[in-house]
Amino acid sequence: MVTINHAGTRETSRDRITEAAADLFLRNGYAQTSLRDIAAAVGIKAGSIYYHFDSKEALLIDILEQGLAVMDEAFDRAADLARGPDGATRVSAHIHGHMSALFEHGPYTTNHVSAFHIAPASVKEAVIPARDRYEARWVALFDELVQDDQMSAQIDPRISRLVLFGAMNFAVAWFDPTRGNLDQLVDVIATQFWYGVSAA
Repeated sequence: MVTINHAGTRETSRDRITEAAADLFLRNGYAQTSLRDIAAAVGIKAGSIYYHFDSKEALLIDILEQGLAVMDEAFDRAADLARGPDGATRVSAHIHGHMSALFEHGPYTTNHVSAFHIAPASVKEAVIPARDRYEARWVALFDELVQDDQMSAQIDPRISRLVLFGAMNFAVAWFDPTRGNLDQLVDVIATQFWYGVSAA
């Protein structure tokens, strides 16, 4: 079955299932959400979900993989926009990309913050390689900045990545983009992070 979403693009039953599941996992919790809940939100019978996914775990894997794809695309765009030697500008662009992905594609990206750590082992095993690749891109960026004498060589890039991800990802628990300015939040995080790690 194919419907047309509000953006005017074609939307399949599979898309509607993943959108509903991502939203319910985020609002109610992965463990507390059943396939029956998801089916009710979509307006289909619970058994119909099995035409697209063989389990709730497979559904969560699909959602997390879509979230990581969004993050990778944001990283690529930031790299294209912020070429050059200015480390502060490059890091700020990547922070903006990561934060925009979190808040603009919330149910897909934010489930990495809320659902991943309590997900079944099979879900983690399926998703961890892609998560590791995304996180490694940040470490590689920081390694490059260290080599260019823009970041302090005394600070482990891997620890720097963990600290920065903590600041960015935890923001989804308290920041409301409808009441605050996301660009201002990005500026604060970028400034505080950069002046803590810059070599200057």
